[in-house]
Amino acid sequence: MIRFFLRIIGLFCLAAAFILVIYDGTKSIAGNNVYLTSVRDLWQLINGASLAKMQPLLQPYAGGLLWDPGATAILGTPSWALLGVFGILCMIMGRRKKPLIGYAR
Repeated sequence: MIRFFLRIIGLFCLAAAFILVIYDGTKSIAGNNVYLTSVRDLWQLINGASLAKMQPLLQPYAGGLLWDPGATAILGTPSWALLGVFGILCMIMGRRKKPLIGYAR
């Protein structure tokens, strides 16, 4: 049951990543320049208030290292890349086990 949910989440993440690749591609072609939607921009569009609340939550931990190099690096990546990697990881974790050859169960 958990594998099924991991595969569904992975499929939705891969579909969203593909949609974001198409969005960035059409925006780049129309603007005659390369545009990449970062995770920060996407999060700002979806729910900007929660993004503003994340920095005070992460700043006190690990001497500020959790926010400054950690979270800002993740927020700066292209959104399609992050969703694609997360989708691939979910699909790998949710794959079916290969049957053992030569062993009776």
